[in-house]
Amino acid sequence: MSRTLPALVTTEWLAEHLGADRLRLVDASCYLPTSGRDAAAEYLEGHLPGAAFFDLDASSDQASPLPHMLPDADAFARRMASLGLSDEDDLIVYDGSGINLSAARAWWMFRAFGHPRVALLDGGSGKWRREGRPLERGAAPPLAPGQFTARLNPDVVLDLAAVRSALGRGMIQIADMRSAGRFAGTEPEPRPGLRGGHIPGSRSLPVAELVGPDGTLLPPAQLRQRILAAGIDLTRPVVATCGSGTSACALIHALHLLGHERATLYDGAWTEWGGRRDTPVATGAADPTPTS
Repeated sequence: MSRTLPALVTTEWLAEHLGADRLRLVDASCYLPTSGRDAAAEYLEGHLPGAAFFDLDASSDQASPLPHMLPDADAFARRMASLGLSDEDDLIVYDGSGINLSAARAWWMFRAFGHPRVALLDGGSGKWRREGRPLERGAAPPLAPGQFTARLNPDVVLDLAAVRSALGRGMIQIADMRSAGRFAGTEPEPRPGLRGGHIPGSRSLPVAELVGPDGTLLPPAQLRQRILAAGIDLTRPVVATCGSGTSACALIHALHLLGHERATLYDGAWTEWGGRRDTPVATGAADPTPTS
């Protein structure tokens, strides 16, 4: 296969390249605690042929009290090697959410740790299933450990202190990918103990609004217009956030497709910010003008 791997591939593309040398599939499904869905059980019931189960919880920082925080590079490398992944592999990640809820997080993590040859499957496993394409059941067969190298690029992620500092100096525009109700504080958070609302000055862009009815990403012109309509200035850096640093990566992926590479992730996200009592919180709709 070509050594040029786009950041987004269609189900048709994947069906044509399935089984190609060094092409590996990764099921990165993960769902909100209130969804009633079990990603691991769904994987066993049926997944794309040969796909490894990423398991976002197991692939995150095991020592952090916050969900889905980046692990250190060595831990990530060991985890990916245990899935049989190697530096030479072309990776196709997908999930079953229909809105790229978590697949984009895996896409972002691979890139953050220095593995740029990774693509998102447009429409995820839902589109693949609807098209009647092949699935496998049960656990993946044991594979020999891969040779996976990870080196974190610190420029792609922000911690609480960095967000506080930039916010205080008016040097940041934040895009919040949670639902409009969670952003406004009118809808309960799926994790206990969190305040409702958003980081002051944030723009609201629910992750589901980046895709069409079939779960595929909006065409580039529509995608750009939707992002602009949320009050996000594409001439400036963007900080993406959400509930646990997962769905926010869908915006980073979308911006990458549009040629905007100045996007970072606030990894602690609302679970960290909204779970504290020393961080400011705003409620209601987003301000009528972008942050300055």
